Amino acid sequence: MSSHAVHSITAAKLPRRRKAGGLRGFGGAMPATFLVILFFVVPVLALLLRSVLEPAPGLQNYETLLGSTTYLKVFANTFIVSTLVTICALVIGFPVAWALVIMPSTLTRIVFAILLLSMWTNLLARTYAWMVLLQRTGIINKTLMQLGVIDQPLALVNNLTGVTIGMTYIMLPFVILPLYGVIRTIDRAVLRAAALCGATRWQALTRVLLPLAAPGMAAGGLMVFVMSLGYFVTPALLGGTSNMMLAELIAQLVQSLVDWGLGSAAAFLLLVVTLALYAVQLKIFGTRQMGGR
Repeated sequence: MSSHAVHSITAAKLPRRRKAGGLRGFGGAMPATFLVILFFVVPVLALLLRSVLEPAPGLQNYETLLGSTTYLKVFANTFIVSTLVTICALVIGFPVAWALVIMPSTLTRIVFAILLLSMWTNLLARTYAWMVLLQRTGIINKTLMQLGVIDQPLALVNNLTGVTIGMTYIMLPFVILPLYGVIRTIDRAVLRAAALCGATRWQALTRVLLPLAAPGMAAGGLMVFVMSLGYFVTPALLGGTSNMMLAELIAQLVQSLVDWGLGSAAAFLLLVVTLALYAVQLKIFGTRQMGGR
């Protein structure tokens, strides 16, 4: 058989093999696809249908949410607190992540153990601990008064200040861990080269380190912001009814008022905002940079 005939037969078989390989790959992804459809797509579709069908077909639930000053205040509280928590977590988390990279390995392991211990501690217990610390007779107010910083106790609970403080503490590990993973991959020779070129420490930080760590900051910031949008326990305990956030509103609409249509509309709006933020970040940084590579 000539080489030309062998080449023709091989070329004819290649598409079939590729097609068979593609089918096998799709078959391997079937369990994951089924789980995604069952536990994500179906509930989201049910949520959307309830939001436009109950109590009557139409968009009246969305009109109620977006046309009421009360509900708009809840949305504003949610986005303000989520933004503040994200900014505070990044401002505090970046130096901690950088310190974890440059400090001795023994000290790094100790700090990591503290971070993991705080993450594994029950959320309700941590929130109640902050309630004790932030109350008018708590240790923070007492210490500030003894130092002469303030004359009267500060109102740190039952307001957005307490919610921001408590949620920042809870969200810090979700910023520190992605940032640590990105910063540790940065070659320190780059910073030394910047110093040799005459850059000050501030210039090396703002023009070299921060841009290189931007994907990790974006990943951690998005995670914190999205989690803050849907947080329930900490805002409910530290914020009070006058500073309600969206997750509390959804729970009240469904559990207390049994208004599934309005509650579904609020939840669907929250989901749309979350997916839009994630899409914007992927557009800016891409999937490879989001993974720190």
